[in-house]
Amino acid sequence: MHPAFSVIFFTTLSGAGYGLWFWTMVAIPLLDDQARHSGLALLVPLALGFVLVAVGLSSSVLHLGKPLRAWRAFSQWRSSWLSREGVLAMTTFVPLAYFAAASFSRVPFSNGLGGVAALWLAVGSIATVLCTAMIYASLRPIPAWSHRLVPAVYLVFALHTGALIALTIGLRTFAIGNEGAALLILLTSMLAWRLKRRYWQDIDRGVLPVTRNSALGLPADREIKQFERPHTEANYLTKEMGFVLARKHSRRLRLIAVLLFALVPALCALPLWFVPMAHPTPLLALACASALLGTFVERWLFFAEAKHVVMTYY
Repeated sequence: MHPAFSVIFFTTLSGAGYGLWFWTMVAIPLLDDQARHSGLALLVPLALGFVLVAVGLSSSVLHLGKPLRAWRAFSQWRSSWLSREGVLAMTTFVPLAYFAAASFSRVPFSNGLGGVAALWLAVGSIATVLCTAMIYASLRPIPAWSHRLVPAVYLVFALHTGALIALTIGLRTFAIGNEGAALLILLTSMLAWRLKRRYWQDIDRGVLPVTRNSALGLPADREIKQFERPHTEANYLTKEMGFVLARKHSRRLRLIAVLLFALVPALCALPLWFVPMAHPTPLLALACASALLGTFVERWLFFAEAKHVVMTYY
């Protein structure tokens, strides 16, 4: 498929924003008493998450043929994962507004209403990321997208990048220490690498669900040769559905992606593990930037390596 940069920015940035919101809500019990009773402790991560989500959602609209009609997508939530994603994305702004009001009014968010808002935002963030993944995982004509690991990959990468951002901007506020930060980075980096490795192995040896024989109603053992192209120039299908990426470039980009989203963050985490008193901000900032860039490359490959089954007939 043609890798549209608007969608790549959307899935990368919004996923990181939702991951940041999730870890911020999970970190509330880890805050000290003073921070737990002050809404200002959550203001920075929630605001940054809002920027990431807003920029991501805005960039996704650019991919639409008629962006002014984007509002119509919300009406199809019964059958469309895209519509469900939009509805859930809007609902996450409700608890976000509560925390924003609590921050500016100095209202404690450790009460019962704050707990409901925290659970709402955490669950809503995870659900929105899964809906984003299901937009692609539900498309059966594109085997690389309908793979069973696609929802898990989207979720893990959102949690991975979100955790790195959360640790970079508020490690001491979250009170987990350098060792806890290193453990979280190592776990999410390893899980992201394992999932992508398995996914790439499967799509490399995957078999398309249809063939030219099945389209023509002929037995599978009959050899069919194409002696003439359907047309002499490229059209919408060949441009959007049949993006060609050389295998050598694919392997090189996969290696770059793994180095950026997994290896560099893991190496940055090791000093935090062995030197608990080390100043974490520079290492965490490097790990965060590397993971976001690696996720961008991984997401570009996710689109570039996928082909629609219609290309079987070209």
